[in-house]
Amino acid sequence: MEETIVGAKSQKDLRDFKAQLHHRLIMSMDLTALSGMNKDQLREEVREVADELCQRSTNLLSRTEREQLVNEVLDETFGLGPLEPLMSDPRVGDILVNGPNTVYVERDGRLELTDITFTDAAHLRNIVQRIVSQAGRRVDETSPMVDSRLPDGSRINAVIQPVALDGALVSIRRFGVRPILAADLVAGKSLPQEVLDFLAACIRARLNIVVSGGTGSGKTTLLNVLSAFIPEDERVITIEDAA
Repeated sequence: MEETIVGAKSQKDLRDFKAQLHHRLIMSMDLTALSGMNKDQLREEVREVADELCQRSTNLLSRTEREQLVNEVLDETFGLGPLEPLMSDPRVGDILVNGPNTVYVERDGRLELTDITFTDAAHLRNIVQRIVSQAGRRVDETSPMVDSRLPDGSRINAVIQPVALDGALVSIRRFGVRPILAADLVAGKSLPQEVLDFLAACIRARLNIVVSGGTGSGKTTLLNVLSAFIPEDERVITIEDAA
């Protein structure tokens, strides 16, 4: 006997409907068949099942609302929940989560408050656990702080209770797909050509250089640019206080 997912169009009922859909999705999937699929095939299979479940529901959703709901369920199932669209946006450099109701994002060099929220503190905690697990780490009351790197190279800092009193705090520093080159710094007037030439000469002369600055000031970017001037026959050793 087919079951129908019932819901209304209030925000609370839409959240409940998404939870029902997520549960039905897990119950409907052939997990044995899914194990042999790649990520794209997996998402497509899940999308088909989710679409079918949406169409069988009594919740009168428009096509746009249904597509958004399916994407949210996919993000909850295989991604980082509400943060997944930000992680997929190449313009996003920083993601800052201050508890379940406040998410800031640095996009195209500008910091802005988003309308992204988590269902509650437990939902945020679950997403934090999923994020740090990608780096092979864990976070709990005995180890409430994590500094690590995600598989894509992003830096992650997460703090939970009891250190974070008002809910989990998360900072994700992302890096662009295309590295910033010396020519980009000069073209963007971040670094005069004369200064770049001087620093390049210092590197070739094997002089000591200290790069210092605040968070987000471009220290790593400058180091990456300057490292391109290290002669290819030189041995490079990197020492980091990071994961």
